[in-house]
Amino acid sequence: MQLYTTSLTQYKRLATREVKVGDLLLGNFHPIRLQTMTTKDTMDTMGTVEESIRSIEAGAELIRITAPSKKEAENLLVIKNELRKRGYNTPIVADIHFTPNAAEIAARIIEKVRVNPGNYVDKKKFELIDYTDADYAEEIERIQERFTPLVKICKEYGTAMRIGTNHGSLSDRIMSRYGDTPMGMVESAMEFLRIARYENYHNIVLSMKASNPQVMVQAYRLLVKTMQEEFNECYPLHLGVTEAGDGEDGRLKSAVGIGTLLEDGIGDTVRVSLTEDPEFEIPVCRDLVKRYEGQPDHTVYTTGTVPGFPTSKPTYNPLAYKRRETFAVDNMGAKHVPVVIADFSKQNSITPEHLRTIGYTYNEALDKWSISDAAADYIFTGNQLIDFALPGTLKVITYPDTWLQATDKTKYFPIFQDSGYVTAAQKSNLVNFVMIDCFNDETDLNDFTHLDSLANDPTVVLCLSSTNKNAMQSVRRMLVELQSRDIKNPVILITDSNWNTPDEHLIHYGTETGALLLDGFGDGICLGMSATAYTNASVNSSGRNYSSNQSVEQFINNTAFSILQATRTRISKTEYISCPSCGRTLFDLQETTAKIRSVTNHLKGVKIAIMGCIVNGPGEMADADFGYVGSGPGKITLYKGKEVVKRNVNSEVAVEELINLLKENDAWVDVAAETV
Repeated sequence: MQLYTTSLTQYKRLATREVKVGDLLLGNFHPIRLQTMTTKDTMDTMGTVEESIRSIEAGAELIRITAPSKKEAENLLVIKNELRKRGYNTPIVADIHFTPNAAEIAARIIEKVRVNPGNYVDKKKFELIDYTDADYAEEIERIQERFTPLVKICKEYGTAMRIGTNHGSLSDRIMSRYGDTPMGMVESAMEFLRIARYENYHNIVLSMKASNPQVMVQAYRLLVKTMQEEFNECYPLHLGVTEAGDGEDGRLKSAVGIGTLLEDGIGDTVRVSLTEDPEFEIPVCRDLVKRYEGQPDHTVYTTGTVPGFPTSKPTYNPLAYKRRETFAVDNMGAKHVPVVIADFSKQNSITPEHLRTIGYTYNEALDKWSISDAAADYIFTGNQLIDFALPGTLKVITYPDTWLQATDKTKYFPIFQDSGYVTAAQKSNLVNFVMIDCFNDETDLNDFTHLDSLANDPTVVLCLSSTNKNAMQSVRRMLVELQSRDIKNPVILITDSNWNTPDEHLIHYGTETGALLLDGFGDGICLGMSATAYTNASVNSSGRNYSSNQSVEQFINNTAFSILQATRTRISKTEYISCPSCGRTLFDLQETTAKIRSVTNHLKGVKIAIMGCIVNGPGEMADADFGYVGSGPGKITLYKGKEVVKRNVNSEVAVEELINLLKENDAWVDVAAETV
C-alpha cells in the first residue's frame, strides 16, 4: 500500500503545487494560510465589508463570501471596491453551490471561486439510480460541458479555484456508484480536477470536508494518495471540519480533524467552521498552525529523531478505521470503550467536591453518589490515598509506595516506570499501569529490553507518552512497534500540555490524542498540564472555558470526553452538527443552537443538525439523526435523517416541534442520573 504522505514517523510537510490567489501564494511550502467566511447577507454591502475588516484585522488571509445567485455575485465587485478603497487587499473567495452562472460572474471579479462538485452541476435528489458505464460516461461529458466555461474564465482572468467536496452533498451519481464514502468524496473532486487539467488549468485548491472527523481525515489521505498515483503530484489542500459547531465542542472537533492532518504535514490553508462570528475563527486557526512554525519555510518541525517503520508500510491501514487488537485488563482494552483517567496529583487534599468536577456528585442525605455520563473511570492521585468512601465505579491509581499502603487492592492500582516495573518486588495481581516515554533514550533508540519484558503480561496496561517535540509521531511509532511484535496490552494515551490559554490546550489535546484515536490506537486517555500551565490555568480561571463554576480538572475531564466523542470512540452526550452562519442563513444560528442545546443536551448519542439554509440542509446532515433546517424567512423544515418530516414550521414553535419529533421516534428521555 502506498502511503498517503512521505513520513508517518516525524513531521514533514507534504509538497504541493504553488497556487496564486491574488497576491497571496499558498502551497509549495508557503506558510499555512488562515481564512474565514462572512455571515452577513451578501447584498448587505457595508455589513459584509465591516465583517470582512474585523476578520482581516484578526488575521484572516482570505475572506470567503457566499454568492448563491447572480445578483450576489455581481455585488462582490461593490464589496471588493469598498475594501480596496479602505486599504484592504485581502483576496476574496466566492462561495458557489448550485449556480454555475453566478460562478462565472464571480470569477471575473474576485480572486478565487469555490465550487462544490456535488451540486454545482450534478443532481442531488437522494435517488438511487443504477448507472451503466455508458450512462456514467454520458454524465461526465455533461459535467465537462457545463464546468469547462468556468475553467476557461478562471484561466483567462488568473482566478484561483477551490474544488470543495462535502461528505453530505455528494451527487446521486456518485452516491449510486461509491456510496457515502471517502472514496466517493475523492472521486467527486477528481472528476472536476481532471477536466481542469485537460484545459491546462492548475490554479486549484481542493478540500474534503465532513462533519465526522474520521471520514474527513480518511478522505484527505485518500485524495493525496490518489493524486500522487494518478498525477505524480499534489494540489494544495484546504482543511476543515464542516459544521463543527460552537464553543469547546466546535474547537475540539476541528482540532481532531484538522490537527490530525497537519501532524502529517498535510494542509496548506485552514478554516475552522464555528457557529460564531467569523473573526473568532481566526485565533483558533492560528492556534492550530503555530505548532508547526519552527523554520522560515515551515518544512521542518524540529524534533528528536524517531526511528522509521521496520517495513515499507505501516502495520495498520491509515485509510480505514480499525481499532488495534488488544486483550482486556479489567475494563480496559478488548471491546471496552476507552477509559478516562483524571489527574488529581496536583491537589493537596482530595475531597468529595473534587469528584464532582469529574462527574460524581455525593448526596449526603441519601448517602448516594450520582454519576454522569461523562464521569471519569480512574483518578490518579500520585502519593495520596482517599480518606472517604469512593463511588462504586471509580478506581484509583497511585505511585507504588502509596499503593502498598492501600487496604483495598481491588480499587487501588500502582503505576510504574517501565524499568521500575521490571525490577519491582511487589506488583498488583490485577492491574499494573506502566509508563513508557517513547523514543527518548538517546543512547539506543532501538533498545526495547523493557518492552519485551512487559509484552503480553496479563496485568499490564501500557501508558504511552513522549517528551519529544513531535510527541504524537513518537507514540504512534511505538504503537506500530507493538503491533509488529504482536504485543496486545491495552494502551493509555497520556498527553500533557504546556500551553497557556484554554483554546491552546484544547488544540493540543485534540491534535495529539485525537490523531491516534482516529487511527484505532488507544484504550484510554489521560490529559494533564505541566506544573506551570496548571498554576496559570488555576489563577486565570475567568476565561471562556475556565468559568467560575468550572475548575481546571472539570475542563480537562470534559475535554477528554469530547475528544472521545469527536473520534467516535466513546459516545457520552448529544452531538450537534451546527453550520457556521453565512449570507444564506435564514435565522439566528447562534441563538437557535444555544436554545436547542439547552433542551436536548441530555440525549446521549443523539446527533442533531442545526442548519441555516437548504444548501447546508439534508446534504450536510449526512451524519445526523434529526435535522432543523431553515427553509425560508421564519420557517423551519424538520428532518429525520435525510427524510423531510415537517415542512415550513413557524420558527416560534419549531424547537417544540423538534422535541415532539424526538419523542415520536423514541429518541427522547427525561433527565435522570445514575446513582450508586
